[in-house]
Amino acid sequence: MKILKRNRCDWASTDPIMVKYHDTEWGRPIHSDKQHFEFLILEAAQAGLSWSIVLKKRQGYKKAFSGFDPKKVAKYTSKKINQLVKNPEIIRNRLKIEAAVNNAKKFLEVQKEFGSFNNYCWQFVGGKPIDGKRKSMKDIPATSLESDAFSLDLKKRGFKFVGSTVIYAHMQAVGMVNDHIKKCFCYKNIKQ
Repeated sequence: MKILKRNRCDWASTDPIMVKYHDTEWGRPIHSDKQHFEFLILEAAQAGLSWSIVLKKRQGYKKAFSGFDPKKVAKYTSKKINQLVKNPEIIRNRLKIEAAVNNAKKFLEVQKEFGSFNNYCWQFVGGKPIDGKRKSMKDIPATSLESDAFSLDLKKRGFKFVGSTVIYAHMQAVGMVNDHIKKCFCYKNIKQ
């Protein structure tokens, strides 16, 4: 992939996978429960690691976690979890894999209560993206009051690996907050 010269967020300057993700996905509002579930799994997997590692394993995760179908993942048995722990296409952390299965069950409960996970999560930002208005990368926080509240509520519902930092990353990924820096070409595109 040839990287076009554009003003971008600094974290997406040279790695083609990161550039593509930045330019086409990160920060764009999504309302698909399947995509929300995907990012919950991927953001939890990323905890303590770099996002580029997770992105490089994204297709492996999609295959390992039944195309990110929470109904299927919720039915995973301990035998299936043991298989996943040996799968080199994903991050083989038993606690994170068990959390994904647990979170699939909790995800389905939220869907039942709110009609969709999307309805549930967007309430934490009043139904529309927060405009971060970031001038530089150092202005981007690791958490926010909204991610604190969202994280706390998820934990009360029994979700795992959903600390405020993980949830803030989720909010960024799914466009609940626009943290593209103002000079980035994506900032204006998303703001419109």
